[in-house]
Amino acid sequence: MLHALTLSLQFGKLPDAELHRAALPRHKVARWMRHALASDAEITVRIVDASEGQALNREYRKKNYATNVLTFDYTLEPVVTADLVLCAPVVAQEAQDQGKTLQAHYAHLIVHGALHAQGWDHELDEDAQVMELREAEILARLGFENPYGGLSA
Repeated sequence: MLHALTLSLQFGKLPDAELHRAALPRHKVARWMRHALASDAEITVRIVDASEGQALNREYRKKNYATNVLTFDYTLEPVVTADLVLCAPVVAQEAQDQGKTLQAHYAHLIVHGALHAQGWDHELDEDAQVMELREAEILARLGFENPYGGLSA
């Protein structure tokens, strides 16, 4: 069952914004998100440049570099509310390094962030394995390959 989703899709100031907008049509972002949700949600997805991504990571995680996705989860019940912040240049570089399309990598990171917003974690090895399997299952239903390699879920 797909759950209700209120989605705000935002793009910060990006030098190659059109590339990222093309990879993230609103209807596809909503579809990816809905497949990862176990309840209704209100989620903002913001695509940022490296300086904004680094500033947020430094302020909230005390890590002074831009990372691919940050999840700010506010409530889990009765409605999941969260912000997902994706750093466009990091996502683009990772997609290139991993030999995937920009859209496929964004889909993976949005699913990953949506699971974090619902309380999923990957700090412990056993939790990481369960979360990776869940991501692979969701992405397979969406028509994407397993982002962790190996056999499809």
